Amino acid sequence: QVQLVESGGGLVQPGGSLRLSCATSGTTFSLDAMGWYRQAPGKQRELVASIERLGSTNYAESVKGRFTISRDYAKKTLYLQMNSLKIEDTAVYYCTIMRTAHWGQGTQVTVSS
Repeated sequence: QVQLVESGGGLVQPGGSLRLSCATSGTTFSLDAMGWYRQAPGKQRELVASIERLGSTNYAESVKGRFTISRDYAKKTLYLQMNSLKIEDTAVYYCTIMRTAHWGQGTQVTVSS
């Protein structure tokens, strides 16, 4: 049974940082492309960042240079380091195995002064 469990969200001031984690189980983590999506109120879910099996990464233009996606194969955990956060980064962030129907439950990130 595949499980994806996000953590690390919270309330942060503009310019601050957060690190999201996505602990996985029941997956072939070393073989899977993984990604982070987000969904803000009233908006469609959008891809934030993805990382392929061998480590190549892709980022949305809006987060390039501020966010870093990474993975720990031993811990079977996906990360998203978010720096220089902006108010417009406020959303629920979801972890997913790319190109599958497997999603986590989401973690809320709120950037506010």
